[in-house]
Amino acid sequence: MDVGVVYFFTDRGPSPVDFGQAAEAYGFESLFVPEHTHFPASRRTEYPVAYGGPELPEFYLRTYDQIVTMTMIAAHTQKIMLGAGVCLLAQHDPIAKAKQIASLDHLSGGRVICGVGMGWNVEEAEAHGVVWNRRYSTVRDKLKVMQALWTQDEASFDGVRASLAPSWAWPKPIQEKGPRTYLGGAGPTTMRHAAEWADTWYVVPPADDPTLEQSIPKFRRVVEESGRDPDSVGIAVASAPPDPAILNTYRELGVERAVLWVDPADDPGEGMRNLKTVSKVLPDIT
Repeated sequence: MDVGVVYFFTDRGPSPVDFGQAAEAYGFESLFVPEHTHFPASRRTEYPVAYGGPELPEFYLRTYDQIVTMTMIAAHTQKIMLGAGVCLLAQHDPIAKAKQIASLDHLSGGRVICGVGMGWNVEEAEAHGVVWNRRYSTVRDKLKVMQALWTQDEASFDGVRASLAPSWAWPKPIQEKGPRTYLGGAGPTTMRHAAEWADTWYVVPPADDPTLEQSIPKFRRVVEESGRDPDSVGIAVASAPPDPAILNTYRELGVERAVLWVDPADDPGEGMRNLKTVSKVLPDIT
């Protein structure tokens, strides 16, 4: 099982370059970067309790652009994988996003993981023209457009929410089939969609199943029911706790990657210390 970290980079916290270099030096295999473009002040959507709500942490309001941050880190590291964790794809033009990710994968030597998700803030999505009750099919079809551009010399896709007329686009990603695609989330609808069309289910452990000993067998059954081989669809854990016992359970259950949560901090030194503290679990993951 690979072990990475996730961090909300802001204009008040540690430098993404310093953080990325330190994460690589500590031995983390990957670094995931979240995304939020903005937060409408209406606050109609409550911050989910599952994420620590209802009070909204200020770091959500100050995040750097995801692709710019990943690019900065990639330019100053050698081998650490860079994950979009996750890209709120419904809010983006898929042709432009495919070009960004293909370029980053090419320039970084094939180090990109493409996590996508639905988001939780309705008004943020609506500001981008997203129809909330169509967000799953929108993300699915936009990702299919991106994958066509990454893998086909004359790319095309005919979808319900997004389509692509026959088109040319280079460079292609270094990774032959394009970056591995993660679908982030924990609910039954996300589980079903991940089972049907994602490379990997990127699950946030639910409070009633922190070790995923109930969720993972259920997911594999859903994959099989969808007509896919359960061994062909990976499982990764988002915002995993830095607890060796839980992490070793994930490994025993066949999780491909655990991405450990590092507490964001306004003070750069504190953010770096939080990373160092989390890194101390690495020797205990067998």
